[in-house]
Amino acid sequence: MSSDQNAAAPQTVRAPAPGSKVRVLLLTNRDSDNVGDQLIEASAISLIKGVMKTLGLPPRSYVIRSRAAGIISKAYLKSGNPALLKPARDAIASSDVIVFGGAPLFNYSYQMFYLRTIRTIELAQEYGIPVLFSSIGVEPFDDTNPKSLQLKKALELPVVRQITTRDDLASVEKYVEGTDIAIAHVSDPAVFADIIFAASRPAPSQPMTVGGRLRRAIPAPLERAIRRLLGRPTPTRGSSVAPDSGRPQSPRKKQIGLVVTRAGIFKDNGIKFTLADQRSFWRDIIAELTARGYDYSLFTTGHFADEAVLDLMVKSDGIPAAKAAVTVNSPEELHTQLSACDGIIAFRLHASIAAFAYGIPSIGLSWNFKVPYFYQSVGHHDRALDPSRWTATDVIPALEKAMKEGVTKDEAFLMSVYDTLFTGLKSIITPDSKTTPWTYTQLQAQLPRYEGTSEKEYREKVTRKLRRTYENYRRVAYKS
Repeated sequence: MSSDQNAAAPQTVRAPAPGSKVRVLLLTNRDSDNVGDQLIEASAISLIKGVMKTLGLPPRSYVIRSRAAGIISKAYLKSGNPALLKPARDAIASSDVIVFGGAPLFNYSYQMFYLRTIRTIELAQEYGIPVLFSSIGVEPFDDTNPKSLQLKKALELPVVRQITTRDDLASVEKYVEGTDIAIAHVSDPAVFADIIFAASRPAPSQPMTVGGRLRRAIPAPLERAIRRLLGRPTPTRGSSVAPDSGRPQSPRKKQIGLVVTRAGIFKDNGIKFTLADQRSFWRDIIAELTARGYDYSLFTTGHFADEAVLDLMVKSDGIPAAKAAVTVNSPEELHTQLSACDGIIAFRLHASIAAFAYGIPSIGLSWNFKVPYFYQSVGHHDRALDPSRWTATDVIPALEKAMKEGVTKDEAFLMSVYDTLFTGLKSIITPDSKTTPWTYTQLQAQLPRYEGTSEKEYREKVTRKLRRTYENYRRVAYKS
């Protein structure tokens, strides 16, 4: 699947036809049941729309086609059958620019992202479609690893115009060595979740009933779908009982969100931390939080394997069902869980990133290099704790310190993902334009808001998750 197998690769990059609608192919992890990836997709779409608005392009003059980054199918990767590339070819050939948004697209150690990325670049080269990588995840470059070198070769193709990363810039520098590709270290697109999801945020000042939370956070059709599909209430912040004005009210306990992850993530990253260890860790955290007068809630960012762990904890570890949101299927649902909290302790990175966006202090449990990279990038390096500190006696004091200090935001760094996307798209769509990017204040006011998850989209998300669950069940149950 190397580039020299492509037929008649063009020497120049194709520009959008003057006067025609600009077609943006956005590739993200949109089909993941990890809602953190769905946050990235929604944020990337909003940022692209914001760039178009900055450039003076009305919505009727462009289209954003959002597809999964795995546009190259598993079946093709296994068989090499060129007929299986037709959907990807059609999508790429009918685009004017490809934007890879936020996904870990260079991952090769235990994932197949790098192969899909390579083939996508090769097809883009074949059709002359410029490629931008925006705030992607990058695994360390390894000049002794054939996979890493294969990716480097693909990135040297002329259609690759820009690579920005949310974490390992040093590795990106090695990947593009000898080229003139523009690179930068930028913020994650989800740092704008507070702006993009502002329309659906529940008011934080008053405790709300289950129905009230759903009505404020989720459109009515989606609320009905959630009630039918899940058949369970969402945990609320504080009491759902209306206060009796004749009685003095006890102050609300501060609520700490505990974000559980899948069992195998530690082994995949070379960490000796078993499922039993994780369960014991959370039990210790809960006991210490309770002793210090905090309330707590447990949830995940939606990956079915994360939910399996949380469900096991509810059934076997004495976790009250009312304290756990076992299923999370949409950005609205993740927002509902996060926004109920005064502090967060999380394994999953995008729980930490969304919490940062909402101004909620968090502690990130560093199972992978990308966790400390994020906290360092936003000026809170001390809030990422390595495995040697995964104890209640280390984590809870660190969280209390973070809650006392609050969340600080560097506006210039937050803007970096928008600024570089503006530069990249402008160079392709309106290269002669003198337009300058928005200021942070303008972006806050004008960045397009998330339109919400429709009932149809919600069902599709649940169906994808169930199919992955069935696939993994078959892998275990039907082993010969």
